[in-house]
Amino acid sequence: MNNLVNWLAKLQEATSTSYLKRSTNFLYAGAFSLMIGLYACQDHRLPQPGQSIQSTSPKPDWGPTIGPQMLAVIEELGRLSPIPLNTLTPQQARQQPSFKDAVNSLLDKNKIPRPTANVTSSQQTIPGYNNVPIRIVVYTPKNKTGPLPVIVYYHGGGWVIASPEVYEYSTLALAEETGAIVVSVDYRLAPENKFPTAHEDAYAAYKWVTQNAASINGNPAKIALAGESAGGNMAITTAMLARDRGIALPVHILSVFPVADNNLDTPSYNIYKDAKPLNRPLVEYFTANYFNSPADGNSPLISLVDVADLTKLPPTTIIGAEIDPLQSEGMYLRDKLANSGVTVTYQLYPGATHEFFGMYAIVPQAQQAHTLAATQLINAFQ
Repeated sequence: MNNLVNWLAKLQEATSTSYLKRSTNFLYAGAFSLMIGLYACQDHRLPQPGQSIQSTSPKPDWGPTIGPQMLAVIEELGRLSPIPLNTLTPQQARQQPSFKDAVNSLLDKNKIPRPTANVTSSQQTIPGYNNVPIRIVVYTPKNKTGPLPVIVYYHGGGWVIASPEVYEYSTLALAEETGAIVVSVDYRLAPENKFPTAHEDAYAAYKWVTQNAASINGNPAKIALAGESAGGNMAITTAMLARDRGIALPVHILSVFPVADNNLDTPSYNIYKDAKPLNRPLVEYFTANYFNSPADGNSPLISLVDVADLTKLPPTTIIGAEIDPLQSEGMYLRDKLANSGVTVTYQLYPGATHEFFGMYAIVPQAQQAHTLAATQLINAFQ
């Protein structure tokens, strides 16, 4: 409890008059969400064996409330990949071990099996932006009769790094837990492909699924969008583009710790500017590589909070991490969606960092978040 009080005090100190109204809402909503997460967000499934893996190190200054399992993964990631990604070229950064590698390493060291799912996977190529071919990975639950619901999923990585394989634990779990087919989109990365290529690839993949769902045993009337971080942003923007371009809207959006603004002077950016694995220098690195110029940050595809029209979007679930520079903008996005007439469910997970969603084999907050996500999606598919 003392950690929570200290955290709120630090957050209040970071608040400036330039965003006083938003920050006041953030303080109240943040405290409420933290208490909900601490006392009400319970997962009634048995804990994963990997949750026994806990760090005994002192908690870092950048994350005084970090959970012991979460810290164990972050420490292992630091051991595997000690060089800050923002000091590398994008091509070098893509070769560095990821959070998935850190999870696997800890499980292997402790002789705990890696996550598996009763799911098959296949790959194919579809037309992306300007008809350039892009890859999709299709995860299909076994022993299910179709046509099945479909989740079109976008991985994270700041539009610069990562792949469907890096985020595979998320997609495997979503497929198994919801009984839906998950189509993970290998959109093109920057700086080789500048803004808005990734966003348009994301939309092209969604459009392809709406027109070709039957070819993968999917139900075109039951399609949802999902994504993490940069992918959480594109889950929202793809629905916006579908609305504006006159194609069918998804039945639900799952947006996990999304990029929702280009403002790097929010309460959570100031509190967690040095956090791991995501911090302010890394965000600046990502945007510098993806944007053609700083003006791209003012596009409605980037600035969901300040610029985008969010009206007439489907019900949306937002999952946030406490120890994350993006925490504030996730809350602002929640508020703007609600004020735009969109049904929103929001949950903040205390003690968790950015990227925690795919760490459910070790991190209990991730297991809880997957339970919420699956419940919301299953209800949307009814």
